[in-house]
Amino acid sequence: MFFYNLGLRIYAWLIRLAGLRMPKARLWTEGRRGLFKRMKQAIDPDARIVWLHAASLGEFEQGRPILEQLRREHPEYKILLTFFSPSGYEIRKNYKGADYIFYLPIDTPRNARRFLDIAHPEIAVFVKYEFWLNLLKELRRRKVRTYVVSAIFRPDSIFFRPYGGMWRQALEAFDAMFVQNEESKRLLGELGFDNTVVAGDTRFDRVAEIARAARKIDVVERFKGDKRLFVAGSTWGPDEELLIRLMNDNPDVKFLIAPHEMEEGRIARLMEQTRGGALRYTACTPSTGYGSKQLLILDTVGLLSSVYGYAAWGYIGGGFGVGIHNTLEAATFGLPIAFGPNYQKFKEARDLATLSAACPVENYDQLLAWFIPLRDNPSFLQKTSRIARDYTTSHQGATALILRTIFQ
Repeated sequence: MFFYNLGLRIYAWLIRLAGLRMPKARLWTEGRRGLFKRMKQAIDPDARIVWLHAASLGEFEQGRPILEQLRREHPEYKILLTFFSPSGYEIRKNYKGADYIFYLPIDTPRNARRFLDIAHPEIAVFVKYEFWLNLLKELRRRKVRTYVVSAIFRPDSIFFRPYGGMWRQALEAFDAMFVQNEESKRLLGELGFDNTVVAGDTRFDRVAEIARAARKIDVVERFKGDKRLFVAGSTWGPDEELLIRLMNDNPDVKFLIAPHEMEEGRIARLMEQTRGGALRYTACTPSTGYGSKQLLILDTVGLLSSVYGYAAWGYIGGGFGVGIHNTLEAATFGLPIAFGPNYQKFKEARDLATLSAACPVENYDQLLAWFIPLRDNPSFLQKTSRIARDYTTSHQGATALILRTIFQ
């Protein structure tokens, strides 16, 4: 534990140093300044607390169905939500589904004690990963019911290494571990853990909720008109190179592209190189005439999940970089989807590719070869759409199983 604690102190020092130049690092540091004082002022010492920790925004979306069903079924509890990363906290710090929202302090022994003294949770839930050793040790010492949900364990994880003893010991803090697949259960069983439940991934429940709550978006409706729409979400430069060619080769199809980052240079390039003409979403007004414009650039956040509901096909960005973004939001609407070659870390993407509801592509020729049959054969498009939709539907139910087990 000495080297673990030392490493965390060095990490925190480096983040503070990086904050001199990097805004995200500065938010990480400033968000923790005066944390315990603010927690003590906000948290009712007599309240019954369920604490859920999410590393960042993606983990929050996985945990969100649990929070919202917990709120409906167990109003006797107050909900404490914590984040490690600014990309989660800064976006969701005003989330109405939790009573208290804070950054998680750096995991030193003293911070773990102070945090739990103030938070006094009856139940602690960690989403997917982030196994903080001091916090887990202190939760176990205090006999707080503790769970991890939507977890995935792989053979190369530190838990299964010869030097992973203290990490294996940390898992003993969990009353139950809700894992996504049978492999995770098998691996944990080999370590002697028999408190695992294959519950699946709560993201399937989340995207189902998103689809049911999808908004009507007037700008998209008017832009689409009576044409078919191709939606590309969370795109990066290499994705957009392929999409520009696809647009220019398919002038009768409307396209909507939602860049992952709103870089003006990339947006300008899309505007300039789309032969059919392009519009920015934020520049559209009730009097905008869409005419024959072929591309709408979604240069705002919070709408993409609803936009998929207007599409016939989808493309998910990131596959030419560190990894693809969320495929389930598109698949839940029954969209056949394509993405770049770096997708193997994502089980749902592998599953959809195996079912032929999704297609990894390495170049433009492969993207075009995937798209043309779906464009020209309505029955093939309908069949592929049904496979994608059925896949997401069949994997729902993790949230109910988790809460039923926790509160049985």
